[in-house]
Amino acid sequence: MNVDGQHYRTIWLSDDGVTVQVIDQRRLPHEFITTQLRTVEDAVDAIANMTVRGAPLIGATAAFGVALGLRADPSEEGLLNAVRRLIDSRPTAVNLAWAAHEVANAVRPLPLAIRFAAAVKEAQRICEDDVASCLRIGEHGANLLAQLPVTGRPLQILTHCNAGWLAAVDWGTALAPVYRAHQRGMALHVWVDETRPRNQGASLTAWELGQQGIPHTVIADNAGGHLMQQGKVDVCIVGADRVAANGDVCNKIGTYLKALAAFDNKVPFYAALPHSTIDWDMPSGAMIRIEERDPEEVHTMVGLDTHGALSRVRVTPVGSAAANYAFDVTPARLLAGLITERGVGAASPQGLAALYPNRAQTRKP
Repeated sequence: MNVDGQHYRTIWLSDDGVTVQVIDQRRLPHEFITTQLRTVEDAVDAIANMTVRGAPLIGATAAFGVALGLRADPSEEGLLNAVRRLIDSRPTAVNLAWAAHEVANAVRPLPLAIRFAAAVKEAQRICEDDVASCLRIGEHGANLLAQLPVTGRPLQILTHCNAGWLAAVDWGTALAPVYRAHQRGMALHVWVDETRPRNQGASLTAWELGQQGIPHTVIADNAGGHLMQQGKVDVCIVGADRVAANGDVCNKIGTYLKALAAFDNKVPFYAALPHSTIDWDMPSGAMIRIEERDPEEVHTMVGLDTHGALSRVRVTPVGSAAANYAFDVTPARLLAGLITERGVGAASPQGLAALYPNRAQTRKP
């Protein structure tokens, strides 16, 4: 997608063939800065501190992280250590472990001397696969949006957190249908949840949409239900960090509340995701480990001060405790469907099996 008219991906290999470049998303929307990853430690830190975030991008970063680890130590011990450290960096998004294991499986039969080069090639394949998958998600989602019974006014879409191109290698998941529909000339408007405590909606989604020239309005997280009651939301589309085999969707904290409001107001609620987000070995969302992050993310907020400098301020009383659950689980029964690179299907074992018949048949008992 574009930044000031110039095309960027969120992650790419430098011309030297050994350095990985990423966008530092902690600085957005106020500063656009790229940073370099040269070691597996750099990749682990970038994932853990959310320099990079979003399930597909975390997976791509993990893939390159395994390669960087093999550059330093191509042995089997080095490979296992790199995979373990990357998987431990964040526990909820399944794409991370999937991508790390994809690279490990690709290089394990190879001689040590060529493991790094092979790992880089596999990481690049994973990135290209993600871009292609997200573009197809966009196509299927745009077709879905075009079928909604809205005439005479812009389509009103509500999204939560950031599942745009910043959350993937390019295009994104939940926002890919928005981008493709906009490119087709569809009149639309996006309601952007701020998404406390890290404000990925207010800082990242709003910035993305602005860069693409798409009309949008940032709202407080608690405003979504009111808008649905007032008939001001036609459809909700969110991303996903892990989808269980029964269709339950784990996504950024607050997604479940939006799904409840949508269900009560008969607003269709969809999750958009690539195949790498489906955990076929997870029977239900109740079994997903929910990440708990630093309470300081709840206690404080970052923004521009009156002098135009980035500053962190405290918004809670000193001495108050804070809990910081990063994700919640939306039961499959609340979803109108899943938008994938294979098409739109029901959020159910049968729906997933119809989209991915081969994968469903090989699922572990």
